[in-house]
Amino acid sequence: MPEIPAGDVTKGAAIFKQKCTQCHQITTTGVHKQGPNLMGLWGRKTGQAPGFAYTDANKNKGITWGEDTLWVYLENPKKYIPGTKMVFAGLKKKKERADLIAYLRDATQGKI
Repeated sequence: MPEIPAGDVTKGAAIFKQKCTQCHQITTTGVHKQGPNLMGLWGRKTGQAPGFAYTDANKNKGITWGEDTLWVYLENPKKYIPGTKMVFAGLKKKKERADLIAYLRDATQGKI
């Protein structure tokens, strides 16, 4: 597993707002946007948010979302899951990825 730097939750929240909220939200409503609602993402298998129409690629990837899988995925989503609908090009800067992951870890588990 690659060494993942510590992330800053506050900076990650800003990155989420800037780069992710066009397609995603993190709410307890279960309502999806263009992408799935990310509440409950941490520890969930790919393609499992109830009520979202995932591609077969996402449903069949078979990994569980956590720090290590998000680290690779968020660098280049289409490379990690070929056939995904996600149009986001990825976060190449390691610090930005670490910050976003720190935010996702807390926010998707309802800690903030």
